[in-house]
Amino acid sequence: MTQADASAAPHLPLFILSFRQRDELAALAARGGWRVVAARRDEAVERRFRASGAELAVVDARGSLAQGLAAVATLAGAGASRPGAIVACVSRGDVGALGDFYSAGATHFLVSPIAEVEFLHALRFARRGIAGEERGDDKPADMLGWRYDPARRTVQLTPALAAMLELGETQTVRALLRTIKREERRMLARALHRLAGGTVTAFAHDLSPLGRVVQHLQRDVRTGRLQSLVEPLGNPPDVGAVLRETMPAVRDEQGARQWIDHALRAGTALQVAVVTLARFDVVNMAYGRAAGDRLLRAAAKRIEEAASAVLGRRAMVARLGGADFAVATREGSDALARATQAVGAALGRPFVVGGEMVPMGARIATAASVEGDDATALLRRVGDALDAPRGEGGRDQIERLATELRQAMEAEQVDILFQPQVAIASGAIVGVEALARWRHPVLGELGAEMLFAAADRAGLALALSEHVQALALRRAAGWPAALGRLRLAINITAGDMAKPDFADILLGRIDASGFPRSRLTIEITESGLIEELGEAARLLAELRRAGCRVAIDDFGTGYSSLAYLKALPLDYLKIDKQLSQDIEGTPRDRIVVRGVIDMARSLGLSVIAEGVETEVQLDLLAKEGCQYFQGFLCAPPIDVAALVALVERQR
Repeated sequence: MTQADASAAPHLPLFILSFRQRDELAALAARGGWRVVAARRDEAVERRFRASGAELAVVDARGSLAQGLAAVATLAGAGASRPGAIVACVSRGDVGALGDFYSAGATHFLVSPIAEVEFLHALRFARRGIAGEERGDDKPADMLGWRYDPARRTVQLTPALAAMLELGETQTVRALLRTIKREERRMLARALHRLAGGTVTAFAHDLSPLGRVVQHLQRDVRTGRLQSLVEPLGNPPDVGAVLRETMPAVRDEQGARQWIDHALRAGTALQVAVVTLARFDVVNMAYGRAAGDRLLRAAAKRIEEAASAVLGRRAMVARLGGADFAVATREGSDALARATQAVGAALGRPFVVGGEMVPMGARIATAASVEGDDATALLRRVGDALDAPRGEGGRDQIERLATELRQAMEAEQVDILFQPQVAIASGAIVGVEALARWRHPVLGELGAEMLFAAADRAGLALALSEHVQALALRRAAGWPAALGRLRLAINITAGDMAKPDFADILLGRIDASGFPRSRLTIEITESGLIEELGEAARLLAELRRAGCRVAIDDFGTGYSSLAYLKALPLDYLKIDKQLSQDIEGTPRDRIVVRGVIDMARSLGLSVIAEGVETEVQLDLLAKEGCQYFQGFLCAPPIDVAALVALVERQR
């Protein structure tokens, strides 16, 4: 940014909501002189905007058009606290929706690709139309924040924050530190470390009497001044949004490039490694984007911990985008080699994805800086080395798995594990769900999502479903006496139900196995019922008359749940694991879960919560009337021997 640009910067608070590119937009605005409060989720967007003290809001709807449109409408309808101007950013392919954004309340528009100069010009132009522009650098009376001047070595608190903390407006650094719990000061230290190579970052902590807050930090690279906007959350922080709270030392791509360029300009030789998760695309396709995002956070944490254990504070760790990460150091090649070996070992351990253990692994390439390098040239050289052996993307690997699947079924590589279902009132294991696993000779154990993704690609979904049902029934029929009272739940698909004489075929398969119908539950995922609801009701009623019980699985993930409850003959409702875990979230989350349980109970259905991982979740679910649960709190999917041992220990 030129000196002229800097002098024209407004130095006012700016609120940004960006579902996918929050950090990038926040950094652009910070370089333009704005004091940024940025969010990645639209939850409580009106409150968060009001608390930011901003008059101008940016809603980045690229890749999340419907959410962005809803957020604009919410902000525009926020009464006296609504923004003076709203800048809406959309993808080029969504230009046709600009009229809808205008109707919802947006006042200015940007269409991707968005250059830095274009973005900052749009912000300055939007600000001209806001009443009260003349107040310049004044702060709203209720703004919570502080500014540190290195020349004076003092911290200046805004009047509102000073009054809230019962402190004077001018304080020492030590006095400010005393407002942060000792165990949370390391998060501030890491945030300041990140600012050494950037201009904007954030961290969360508890601040009495406000409760949980996010401090949005910015550094003026010319003066060294540091300032913070303090945003009260009012509830636990947005874990999915504030990436650096779970990976406090992990930079984004922009921060990495700044760090590398700074070191190279100082004449420092660098060693850089690029790390990519070997099977991330496969997991993302099989388990969904949300699971993929959680996996990336877990992987980044492992990379940061492994690299720091070898290189200490000399390591720079960043996520470059997608499943690619960078590790850089001023140390020599031997040090980087030890670090990458530790990173490879850390990523070689399985990850928990969708409640299943999934092996990942990584590919790693390294390069040393040479004279004339900048960050772009150095990272491109490492990336080229990494790409050379890459060959297969996730889709190609799914195709390969599809070709191997038929042989895998014949070779008995497809196996069954059982996850216990527990009565909350007594703590007794009363049943199990049969879950498929593929014991792949090269890739290790693959979960049901990946297994059925390969089956869909190979046209073997129906054959695989029947294979798994028959195998689960045979295994359960051979259970020892210790498991003689447990119920067995097996899954059926929409493809199964579309087959002529489905009910007769399934009942014949059950009887041939020797497992009693009276102890069998048929679970069907709600998404498989959308098209043929009437026929599904007839088939499920036939299975119930034959002695089986019926459950609707993953309730809460689809679009027609209420229609299913009204139309289908059911015995159990299984709450999707995301709903089960949401019960620890906001009061609104808990109300939703409570409503689902109350609705099921009023219809005479028993309720099973999936994916329960903590005692807190279990306690809250029990208080809301849930009767059964399954999840890692009791046990992961296990084999028969482990199941017998678990049941006998309980007795």
